[in-house]
Amino acid sequence: MMEMAEEAEGSASREEPQETREEMLSRHRQEIAKLHNKEMNLKKAAAKGSKAEQKAKRKQVEEEISQLQTQLKAKHVRELTLLGYTTSESAEKANVDNLVKAIAGFNVVPHGDPAKPNKGSRRREKRAQEEAARERRIQEEQSNMISDRMIENEKLERKLEPLGLTINEIKPDGHCLYRAVENQLSLYSNGISPYSFQELRKMTAKYMRNHTPDFLPFFLSESKIEVESDSSPLERFDKYCVEVESTAAWGGQLELGALVHCLKKHIVIYSGSFPDVEMGKEYKSEIGSEVGNPSIMLSYHRHAYGLGEHYNSVVPNTTM
Repeated sequence: MMEMAEEAEGSASREEPQETREEMLSRHRQEIAKLHNKEMNLKKAAAKGSKAEQKAKRKQVEEEISQLQTQLKAKHVRELTLLGYTTSESAEKANVDNLVKAIAGFNVVPHGDPAKPNKGSRRREKRAQEEAARERRIQEEQSNMISDRMIENEKLERKLEPLGLTINEIKPDGHCLYRAVENQLSLYSNGISPYSFQELRKMTAKYMRNHTPDFLPFFLSESKIEVESDSSPLERFDKYCVEVESTAAWGGQLELGALVHCLKKHIVIYSGSFPDVEMGKEYKSEIGSEVGNPSIMLSYHRHAYGLGEHYNSVVPNTTM
């Protein structure tokens, strides 16, 4: 009996300790990254064969990845629930909200341990709620056999194919706009961009600060300043510029407008959901000009990933 007790005690001591919140969130991020890498590999494998075969394979990949994403999100929600991250009877919604906040790097407070919110936490809470709303919309889309994402991609392919262009996938890590521009610049610089995506962020923020009167009205119109904030519009705009240069905040219309003038480049943004957009036409090279200034070509995807909007690089289709 003594030996059995000692054996049981030894077995219990060898059991792995329960995973902490930080360890779980780190693992979740790794699993999301692993799934994205799998998607990239599947897409590369699908880009072989005839056009009809490629199209059929791409649809299969889209459906498989959508299903895997839904399963992974559900798994993460269940695991967070086991740690006590549920705050109401509407457990599913609460868990999804907390999951998005956790993956985004926000603090998640377990049930029964409320913290007094301050202005900073309210802003983070608002952002997390917006991201959670996006997440739920994407999950609803993925439940359909033909998702908005697939439709958007097909429309974009039909638009680019006659132009001899295709999509070069960019990592969806919040830096996608700057990484896509970096990729474009490398096409005309022997494969090495003169600026990294971090340098492009700093250039963008600096230009926006130096030309505040040109950007502030658009900044205000996009409701980026919260009503309850005690800071002045200029102070809030400066904080926004800090986010542009030093975080993984998504870039959009404002940042594209700055990049056009920083790089003195004509930029074309193709989309399967909206009309194409041209910016910086004053920098566009004239046909037959001796001094070439190639345009930057990007693609805008509204339904690309779980968090929504995304930019890719548009490159010549060498397989044609």
